[in-house]
Amino acid sequence: MKNNIFLILIFLATACSQPSKTMTVNGSIKGFQKGTLYLQRVDDGRFLTLDSLAMNSTTDFELGYDLEEAELLFLSFSEDINAERISFFADKGVTTINTSLKRFKYDAQIEGGTQQKLLDTYYKNIGRFKDQRLEAMEGQLNAEKEGNQDQADSLLAVMDNITKRSYLYTVNFAINNKDSEVAPFVAVSEIYDANVKFLDTINNVLPPKIANSKYGIILEAYIETLKSE
Repeated sequence: MKNNIFLILIFLATACSQPSKTMTVNGSIKGFQKGTLYLQRVDDGRFLTLDSLAMNSTTDFELGYDLEEAELLFLSFSEDINAERISFFADKGVTTINTSLKRFKYDAQIEGGTQQKLLDTYYKNIGRFKDQRLEAMEGQLNAEKEGNQDQADSLLAVMDNITKRSYLYTVNFAINNKDSEVAPFVAVSEIYDANVKFLDTINNVLPPKIANSKYGIILEAYIETLKSE
């Protein structure tokens, strides 16, 4: 009887020591055989592992973490800084990611919460500007090769206009979604090289909760750095 009580106490102590996991990411990796899958975040310029799973002859996985606020997390097969990674905007609850080993990053199908859906919408729309700019860039390079400088200069102006339009789209997107952590995130990740007035416009409309979030604080600090230079 005493042994049973002792075992129960050990079980309870172990259970109590386990950190709670407010977010879970699960799914499957087609073609995966053996290795370790890592759940990571960026911390002080490096990838910090939050959870890991040794996988052997299974394609299914589940990882978790006690997430305090919505932020960008990563899945990877390695802790090396140059490793291929799937990024997703995690929040409390469940995110499902299905992909393949061969095209780990590019085959990723992500089903997540509100922030992930919002980020998907942003990337889909901003991708159109990037495609237009690549098309203009290709035309500009061809024009230079053919010695048609007037056309090359004209296409440079087109590229500049596309870039400005993409900045304005990002600003409007962030303003329209100022109640989401995605707003300061797209500011610091997508238009960090824009005129500081664009970043200021976003920063000035953020409500306190978002301004004090991870990316809100990063945005504020980055703006202060730009203004001090």
